[in-house]
Amino acid sequence: MLDEDALRRAVDGIPHVRATVRWDDVTTSTNETAMRLASEGAPAWTLVAAAHQTRGRGRQGRSWVDRPGRALLCSVVLRPELPPDRLGLVSLASGAAIAGAGSTLSRGAVRCKWPNDLLAEGAKVGGVLAEAEVEGAVVRHVVVGFGVNLEVPEGVEGAGALVGVDPERLLAGSLASLWRLLAAPDEIPERWRAVADTLGRRVEATTVGGDAVRGVAADVDATGALVVETDGGPRRVAFGDVRHLVHDDG
Repeated sequence: MLDEDALRRAVDGIPHVRATVRWDDVTTSTNETAMRLASEGAPAWTLVAAAHQTRGRGRQGRSWVDRPGRALLCSVVLRPELPPDRLGLVSLASGAAIAGAGSTLSRGAVRCKWPNDLLAEGAKVGGVLAEAEVEGAVVRHVVVGFGVNLEVPEGVEGAGALVGVDPERLLAGSLASLWRLLAAPDEIPERWRAVADTLGRRVEATTVGGDAVRGVAADVDATGALVVETDGGPRRVAFGDVRHLVHDDG
């Protein structure tokens, strides 16, 4: 079980960082709290976590359901020196960091489904939600929230969990790895490729504009966008959702 002391130990493991931490037994959403703190000037690596969220959120307005006290639920304030068009790298770095720490601690492969899902043995064990405040060409802050199931939540189809993994060690390892990746952003695509479950698969990518792009997920580019090889040539998907296709007809 996490608490404020555990959060502080996790943050203290990041070199040259002395950020604040906040622990809530119950909260609406750790991302909501962290976004408010970031807007109020909270320093980079401020960490917010909770034992349970009543309005946990995923991408595209979806909800995130957790088993109270049996999931790692946290959000971290970041102030990366990246232009807005490269903010997709933050999600990829976060996924790669958690997948690496989770694989080490669970002794099983945790993989990344573009852009933000964490998979183990084909089941979704976690996800990442990055939200940014951008003013013109300046990124004011990014809040990265991530949830990882430590027990399978009830009634959630396709959900899995990293059973037996210590949440403090998972958090500390993920934050330390994320810090290293953000310090060298050009290395993020290659690190994500190493844990990718999406590349090489036939996929259907739905853009935020509603367009469907179908083909083989070939790569991610220097901004974190997915490159899909279609019958009409390569298509770049910067934001959207991806469905892995078992057959060509989906």
